[in-house]
Amino acid sequence: MTPPRETQAERTALSWTRTALGAVAVATLIGHRAVVGGHPLLLAPAGLCALLGVALVSGVGAVRDRRVRELASRDEPVADPRLAVVATAVVLVVGIVAALSVLVARLD
Repeated sequence: MTPPRETQAERTALSWTRTALGAVAVATLIGHRAVVGGHPLLLAPAGLCALLGVALVSGVGAVRDRRVRELASRDEPVADPRLAVVATAVVLVVGIVAALSVLVARLD
């Protein structure tokens, strides 16, 4: 009988993808507010959020997924606190930019 397959690596990869897609979604909403609301200065922070989200999903997420699978196949620990710090920083930046975009729109 084969032992049950560990799915933590897959769940981790999916959580990275969800986080990154959330950053891109926020960037899209900020960009929409910039265009429709007449706040062209919000396009730069929207672009920053989009770049952070894309970098997180394509760079860190893909590399991390490959590394987790490699380590899990050798039964080695897969935790990497540095990447959690990177994801946290991206979420914080996107949250701050989103809050600032709301405040800018309310100033009108």
